Amino acid sequence: QVQLVESGGGLVQAGGSLRLSCAVSGRTSIIYIMGWFRQAPGKEREPVAAIRWSGSRIYYTDSLKGRFTISSDNANNTKYLQMNDLKPEDTAVYYCALRSTYGGSWSEPSTYPIWGQGTQVTVSS
Repeated sequence: QVQLVESGGGLVQAGGSLRLSCAVSGRTSIIYIMGWFRQAPGKEREPVAAIRWSGSRIYYTDSLKGRFTISSDNANNTKYLQMNDLKPEDTAVYYCALRSTYGGSWSEPSTYPIWGQGTQVTVSS
């Protein structure tokens, strides 16, 4: 079993920064990739970024490149999503998710069977 605990969301003004954390416990040896997704009210869940558990490759949604960065604390099985220059349109619930299999696009939420509880990010204008 693998569990995820997210933290770090909150309210920030436009132009500000937040760092989300996703701490993983359990059988981390089975993890292939961690994805970050977000879902705004009335919208579908959309991909933000992903990192192979080994750290060997990182993926970003093109429109978020340069503002969002993934990093790792391997000793504590924690991945971070650093979000800079936040905009009101970044307001959403942010989720981390895990997948143990190689196949499938990193950006497709349906390929991830394990999800965190989500953390709210609100950016005021």
